[in-house]
Amino acid sequence: MEAMMLTSIIIFSAAIILIITGVIDTVIAAFLGILAMIICGVMTDFDAFQVVDWNVIFILIGIWIIATYLGKTGLPEYLAAKLLVLSKGNVALFITLIGTAAGFISILVDNVVVVLMMAPVLFAVSRQYHFKACGAVLFIGLCSNFMGTALLLGDLPPQLLHSVAGIEFDGFIWHSGRPSSLFVLTATYAVVVFVFYKIFVKKYQGQQMDFNPDDLNPGEHIKNKLFAWLVCLVFVGTIVAMAIRPIFGVHLGWITLSGAAILVFLLEVFKKKLDVPSFEEILSELDWRAVMFYICLFALVGGLEKGGAIEAVAHWLVPHIQSSLVLGVTALYWVSAAICGVVEHDAYILTLLYVIRDLAAESKNIDPWPLYWALLWAGTLGSNLTIAGAPALFVAVNLGEKEDQCKLSMKEFFSYTVVYVIVSLVVCYVITMLLWVLPFV
Repeated sequence: MEAMMLTSIIIFSAAIILIITGVIDTVIAAFLGILAMIICGVMTDFDAFQVVDWNVIFILIGIWIIATYLGKTGLPEYLAAKLLVLSKGNVALFITLIGTAAGFISILVDNVVVVLMMAPVLFAVSRQYHFKACGAVLFIGLCSNFMGTALLLGDLPPQLLHSVAGIEFDGFIWHSGRPSSLFVLTATYAVVVFVFYKIFVKKYQGQQMDFNPDDLNPGEHIKNKLFAWLVCLVFVGTIVAMAIRPIFGVHLGWITLSGAAILVFLLEVFKKKLDVPSFEEILSELDWRAVMFYICLFALVGGLEKGGAIEAVAHWLVPHIQSSLVLGVTALYWVSAAICGVVEHDAYILTLLYVIRDLAAESKNIDPWPLYWALLWAGTLGSNLTIAGAPALFVAVNLGEKEDQCKLSMKEFFSYTVVYVIVSLVVCYVITMLLWVLPFV
């Protein structure tokens, strides 16, 4: 078992190094890692297929189809014009505002989908006023990955917590007599956004976009209002259906694919009257590399889990949690943040949630909620370190490089992510200790 665990760790580490450094294509690097794990007996080909969360993949594909149609309505350009006026043409403020908006939208919408929604807004302005988009769209990716755990809808970890601990929607706002996820992450987010605004002010040195607000007419970008209304209604209807999923008793992936199918059907039926892009055109614009990368990451982390590496980390943490809540939360928080920086965090978080639940059941002196929250927040914020931790960053970088027609250097990538992760983790840790740990000691 130890030999298998060591093998899985070596293969996983090698694949992650290739993914982060970009020596070879990231999708190929991840796929080679899976292949190596199968050849070395860490898992079978059936295991590799089975560990992929296909529900999440279908959620992404369904929402991406709707979001791609949304991008054709003119709404991104409409929003760009509104933000342009609000920022008064200041590049630093505009990028900060669009990133801030992305973070709050991701409370309700999957982070990758938010990147796909907001990137065209940024590009509409960067093309017109000639500033590089790659770093700015990476900031959007970081913000989109930030607030998904604030409520039950935005990302998979809160849904995993709901599954394991039974927490409902309102528990993410107020729990155990104190503010919980929405408050903690919003307060942390405010600090991070402020820090990055200061960074952008220095980076862009007061650069202004020369325009006359009176010349801007945001409404002119929406050429076909019926098309825009139809797409928006289906999009909102899909999000609402996801929010009330327990009533239907079906998977979220089925809901999003159904929403996409309904939209495609309606648009294809009335295609001539609405003058909309064909379904084939929409499919060709989906980022299928990102889909493959997601699938490969799930399988890679599954191999790590099959080898026993994640379970070993859980066993190492248990004595620290049992000895002291302060020490236990601190160890869980920072170890989870470090691991989730290079490991797609869903499988790791799910494993640790079960460990915490069982530990609290065995020991009546341990309240699991400080540990649950520390795990979720650290895992979410730490995942912003690399594209292996947060596929939303992979999508953002991919879009930015296409837009700028140049490669984002590893140095520039980490100049964003390292600062973002350190600031967010430190601020969130302080708030967590003050609100959720010290009162329980």
